[in-house]
Amino acid sequence: MSAVRLVAVFAENKPGQTARITKILADANINIRWITVASSTGFGVMKVLVSDCEMAYQAFKHQRLVASLVEVLAVEVPDKAGSLHAVAEHLSHEGINLDNTSGFVANNRAVLIIEVQEIAKARSILGRQGLRLLTQEEMLNL
Repeated sequence: MSAVRLVAVFAENKPGQTARITKILADANINIRWITVASSTGFGVMKVLVSDCEMAYQAFKHQRLVASLVEVLAVEVPDKAGSLHAVAEHLSHEGINLDNTSGFVANNRAVLIIEVQEIAKARSILGRQGLRLLTQEEMLNL
């Protein structure tokens, strides 16, 4: 399976929360490999790709934070203009919405992190387009 697991943690959007959340991970010796933060109306969601998802999830729960495990697809795309458009277009033609999306370039590899409701269907569509889906291990080793 090529889905990548992230840990999502829900917290109040106020000074010190990012420090609190990252300290929990640091104290558990969990390495953050990728992070995104989104906030709205006083609360936010931090999603992290970490060296040990289950341990991070348990550490957050132990600290009484609302956390969940989220499956996403990590899609390697050409590092050129239009790559996100191509992925979005292929998925939209099949009725799949991109719920959350981010991207980055590391070691000359462009990667999109996409969160969709129908992950198996999206995986199939992207595979048919010849796009490479990265595994959890590959993401941790970029």
